[in-house]
Amino acid sequence: MAAVLDRRITRDFDWILVLLAVGIVIFGTMQIRNAQPTEIYWQKQLIGLGIALVAMAIISFTDYRRLIQFAPAFYVFGLILLFLVLTPLGVKVNGQQAWVKLPVIGQFQPSEFVKIPTVLMLVWHFGRVRTGTLTLKETLIGGCILALPVGLIMLEPDAGQALTYFPILAVVLFLSSIKIRYVLALLLIGIITVPLAYTLGVKTGKIKPYQQKRIEAILDPENADPRGYGYHTIQSIVTVGKGGLTGAKGEDEYSQSRLKFLPEPHTDFIFAVTAENTGFIGCALLLLAYGLLLSRLVTDARRSPDRSGMLVIMAVVGGLIFSIFVNIGMALGILPVIGVPLPLMSAGLSSILSTFIAIGFAVSVQLRRFVN
Repeated sequence: MAAVLDRRITRDFDWILVLLAVGIVIFGTMQIRNAQPTEIYWQKQLIGLGIALVAMAIISFTDYRRLIQFAPAFYVFGLILLFLVLTPLGVKVNGQQAWVKLPVIGQFQPSEFVKIPTVLMLVWHFGRVRTGTLTLKETLIGGCILALPVGLIMLEPDAGQALTYFPILAVVLFLSSIKIRYVLALLLIGIITVPLAYTLGVKTGKIKPYQQKRIEAILDPENADPRGYGYHTIQSIVTVGKGGLTGAKGEDEYSQSRLKFLPEPHTDFIFAVTAENTGFIGCALLLLAYGLLLSRLVTDARRSPDRSGMLVIMAVVGGLIFSIFVNIGMALGILPVIGVPLPLMSAGLSSILSTFIAIGFAVSVQLRRFVN
C-alpha cells in the first residue's frame, strides 16, 4: 500500500498546481508587507499558508467521492456556521457582521468556507450520470441549494461574498446540460428583477447610501466626490497608475499605501499595491500565473475519472475566475467596490484556507484518475 501511495504521489500528484498556488501566495505576501510594513499581516499570511497546506494535504489524500457522499452533512454544518454569524457570536468589522468568533478556533469568515460545502452539495445533486438535459425540478432544486447560504450571507449583509456563489451554480448548470430556454428565462428574469431589486433596496434602506455612491462613482467617475464615496476608486486608480511599466522604484516614502491614502491595501486593493510596486510587468506575470493555475485545474477536470470530480473542479474554476475578475475590476475602477478578495493574494486566513481546500479537491481527483 505504501509503495502504491508513493508511486501516486510522484506520478499523479499535481505538483505544478500546488507550486503555482504557493508561488502566488508568497508573491502576495511580499506585496502585503510592502503595503503594511509595520503590521503583522504578512507574518499571519505565511502562518496561514502553512495551515492551508496541511488542510490541502488532508483533502488530497482523502477520496473526494467519499466526501461528496457526506455533502448534505457538510452543507447543513455550513448553514449553521452562517447562522451563527447573525447571533451574538458574530463579530462586526467595517459595518459588516460577517465573522464569527468561536472558542479555540478564534475568529474566521464562514462565508468563505461554506463555498466548499455548497459546491459539494450541488455536485451531490447534479453529479450522477445522465443522458439528457436537466429537468425544471432539478434546476429549481439547484437554485434552492444556492439560495439558502446566499440568503444568510445577505443578512450580514455581505453582497460581495454573496455574488461569488452564483458563478459556482452557473458552471454546474452549464456542464449539466441545462436547457437553453431555462437560460433565456433566467436572463430575462435577471434583466427585469435586478433594476427592480435595486430600486426597492434603495427605498427600503437595504442598499445603504454608501453602496449607492460607490456604484455611482463607477458610472460617473468625473462627478464622484474624491473625498467621499469615490475616494476608494480614485485612490486605487492613482495607485495603479504610479506603477508604470516596472513599478515606482525608489519612491517607497511616497507610496499610496504606506502614506495611508489607499484604504485596505492588504485586502481589497492588493492588486493596486502590486501594480504600484511591480508595474505592468509584475501584474502581467501575476495574471500569467493565474492563467497557468486555472489551466492546470481545467486539465485536472478533463482527466477526472467521473462526472462528479469534473464538476467539483470546474465549479472551483468558475468561482476563482469571478473573484479574480471582480477584484481586479475594483482596483482598476471599472467595477464598484464590493469587498471581494483577490484569491491567494489578499490577506486573510479564511480566504487562503478555503482556496487551498478547493485545490486539495482537484489534487484528490487527479490522484484517483486511474482508480475504478
